[in-house]
Formats: sequence, structure tokens, C-alpha cells
Amino acid sequence: MKQVVVLGSGMMGSAIAGDLSKEYSIKIVDINETNLKKATDKYKLISQKVDLSNKKELQDVIKDSDLVICAVPGFMGYDTLKSVIETGKDVVDISFFNQNPFNLDKLAIEKKVTAIVDCGIAPGLSNIVLGYYNKKMEIANYKCMVGGLPVERQWPFEYKAPFSPIDIIEEYMRPSRIIEHGKIIIKPALSEPELIEFKGIGKLEAFNTDGLRSLLMTTKIPNMIEKTLRYPKHIEYIKVLKECGFFETNEIDIRGNKIRPIDVMTKLLFPLWKLEVGEDEFTVLRFIISGKENNKPKSYTYTLIDRYDHKNDITSMARTTGFTCSSASRLLLNNKFKRKGICPPEFIGEDVNCYNNVLDDLGKRGLNFNVKQE
Repeated sequence: MKQVVVLGSGMMGSAIAGDLSKEYSIKIVDINETNLKKATDKYKLISQKVDLSNKKELQDVIKDSDLVICAVPGFMGYDTLKSVIETGKDVVDISFFNQNPFNLDKLAIEKKVTAIVDCGIAPGLSNIVLGYYNKKMEIANYKCMVGGLPVERQWPFEYKAPFSPIDIIEEYMRPSRIIEHGKIIIKPALSEPELIEFKGIGKLEAFNTDGLRSLLMTTKIPNMIEKTLRYPKHIEYIKVLKECGFFETNEIDIRGNKIRPIDVMTKLLFPLWKLEVGEDEFTVLRFIISGKENNKPKSYTYTLIDRYDHKNDITSMARTTGFTCSSASRLLLNNKFKRKGICPPEFIGEDVNCYNNVLDDLGKRGLNFNVKQE
């Protein structure tokens, strides 16, 4: 039986490990013993306490694996991925780090490694579908909107974080790169809000975030934009905090103590943003692809709405992000995707068989798109 090591035992890592444990031998590793126990109590897994910031410990624990999955926080992602590639192990990554993953492409090719990066929901699943259509039509416009939200709207933020809260704040701070008329345009995060109606949910507010990532380098689509979805008015509270300097990383002096405002803010926000055990939440993904197919105007609108799975106790964000990752992992474990180097998800979509495998796999897990063609 093939051996898979999952780095990180949080909400995403444990969901990925649990899904793959039905077919493979899974070892889940983390420094957080509480999360490890939760994962092993729930799924049939081997666990090991490992300091993943320690390169030697990390490389020792993956040395006998057939595949590594990175589900660590974004600030650890790049160095962790590099350490995995150095060992010559194939890897699927969902850590969404700031650095350019293609800086590791030469290393991955030299080590004959397939490294699938940004393999969550968006970026991730949306890229896979876009990669498929980018091969079969001339795309002029791509717009992606995604968000995970609690069902119960609690003042003031009306938000709970389905994954690492520090990564959420990073989304609110990082400038948004979009493509307009073939050129990269920089816009502030949280800018250009618009209200979007979703059946069964109501109106959500979409605003600019930096989610195009690899698509800025791998495609030549002239107009592309990615937005995050929240309940209306959420961004106004965030913008106030941002403008007041609460997310700053430079230290300030308070009574002789050096303190970073962001550390104080995260300490205060995280309890407010924590999903309660079993709390109802949902994930919404919508993207629109338009252009010409067979020399005729064509538009595809994909919508996915997923909700908390109470039967199996898995959040919708863990399902949509984690199961996309586990589906891509099966491609590697079954030798169906063989491209070497850094491989963003759109490369998977370019292969029709891989594209169909992923969508079929997700369909079996209840993740199905509503598709509208015009």
C-alpha cells in the first residue's frame, strides 16, 4: 500500500488525510498534539509529533513516503515545500504562501518531482476548470468569486474563519493583482465591492483580493479578476481596522514594551472568528468564463454551494479545499499526472482525462457544479 505523509493536522489536513485513508496508508504529522489526537480519534491514521519548522525532522519523516501533502499555514508554506522537493518526493500543496512557487521549478525538475501547488478550491478547483476551457476555446474574460461563511450572522463581523485566521488577514492586506486588457493592474485589497445574489443564500459582497496567483503567469487571458465573498458590510469593519493600523507588522512602543499591532489584533479577533464545533457554515464558489468557442461567442457560469457535512463532521471549506487536494493526490498516486516541476492546478485541467477524473471524484463526494451556458 502506498504511503502518504500529510504535513499539518488542522481542519484541512485532517480532512485530506481522512479522505485518503480509505485507500492508502496515511501518516499525519504536526507539532500540535491536540490536533493530532482529534485527527486520529476520527480517522484511521498514524500520527507523529514533528516540528515542521525543523528541516531535518521534516525530511526524516517523509523519507519513506510515496507522496507528501503540505497543509501548513501560509507563512511556513514556501520553506516547507522547498524542503520536500529537496528530498525528491512528489507533493501536493494547499498552503497558499506569498512567494512565487515557480522559483522552485528548476529545483523540482532537477529532482524529478511533480509539485502541484495552490490545490484548494480557489485557487485550485477553479483553476482546473479554467485550464480545461483554456485548451478548448479562446477565453476573453475570467471572473472568480469565492468565500466561506457561517450560517448564523453574528455582529460585528458576521464571519468565522474556516481555515488559518492569520492567512485571512494576509488576504485583507496584500494588494490585488488583476488583468485588464492584457496588463497586470494593482488594486487595493477590499476594493471595488459589489453585491452578488446567490440562490438559497441571498446577497453577498464581493471585493478584490489577490487570488489569481499562478494564472498571472500561465495564461494569456486578457481580462481576469478574483474576488472574495463576505456578508454585506463586513469589509467596512475590516477597512476601519486596517486604516487605523491594527494590522501593521512594525513594532510600536507601549510602556516600554515592543508590540506588533497585528499580534494584538489577532489575539482579539481569533476567538471571535473561531467556528464552534458543529457550527453550520457554507462555501460558495462562482466563476464565469467567456470568449469564443468554435468562432462563436460562448459563456460558462459555474456555481458550487456546499454546506457543513454533519454526518461526517466536516466543514464545507474542508470538503471543497481538502477533497480537491485529495483528488489531485490520487492522480499522482495512480500515475495519471506525470508532468514534472511546479504544476499549478490549471496544468491538471489541460489534460482532459485528469480533468474528468477530478470532477468525477468530487462528484462522488457530493461536490457538483451547477453550470449555465450562454
